[in-house]
Amino acid sequence: MVSDREGREFDRKLEEMGIRIKDEDSRKVRGEVFDEDTLLALYRLVHRKKISAIGGSISTGKEANVFLGEKDGKPVAIKIYRMRTANFKAMADYIIGDPRFAGVRKTRKDIVFTWTKKEFANLKRAHEAGVPVPEPYAFDRNILIMEFIGEDESAAPQIRNVELEDPEGVYGAVVGEIKKLFQDARLVHGDLSEFNILWHEKPYIIDMGQAVTREHPNAGTFLIRDIRNINRFFSSFCPVEAEDALVREVTGGSVRSLAEKDR
Repeated sequence: MVSDREGREFDRKLEEMGIRIKDEDSRKVRGEVFDEDTLLALYRLVHRKKISAIGGSISTGKEANVFLGEKDGKPVAIKIYRMRTANFKAMADYIIGDPRFAGVRKTRKDIVFTWTKKEFANLKRAHEAGVPVPEPYAFDRNILIMEFIGEDESAAPQIRNVELEDPEGVYGAVVGEIKKLFQDARLVHGDLSEFNILWHEKPYIIDMGQAVTREHPNAGTFLIRDIRNINRFFSSFCPVEAEDALVREVTGGSVRSLAEKDR
């Protein structure tokens, strides 16, 4: 819990950095991001003109909060990983084995900073491959700045909270994006479910921090889990394809062939 004195000090530091608090929801901002690492990251991002304001909370997750921000008068999403409470051991399981981040030290700070960098890299890779994900703009330490998915400062809902007019068509679109992510971006999401797909006229895939390359030793296991989760959710609304058939469709073969494909 942040005291009034700490809150006033936080506001003063933000003002010194040129960061404007957008609304009266500032206490939520204080409570989640008041630490020196985050303040330093905020300072650097403001200095680089990546953000100009921070507002209320869009979502609260297990590892991070997402806030509404502003850059050049336009809304952005500011994802801040919590340094004190992030499950860095679970994060390490997705980082170790990824050749892009070999040699990272296993301290809490290094794991969280690497995770943020990894999510930026995964989003960039997926966005460039044409997968509908939030476009990443910048990152620093434990903060990621990315495209805001929504309208009029109202965030797009999770797909689980939407009454879909054509669930079978949306299911096909999601499967198509899993395939594009695997074949074109050469990534496996690793934790795909109805909780990290947003609906904004079409499905948008979010929370890409845990996504791994096809070379990762657990890529096959993660892919099967993603497909199983999507089938479980959509099976309540429409017919779904058999798990084995989907694996073959996505990979062009089978999970056993993943390692051979990337040698």
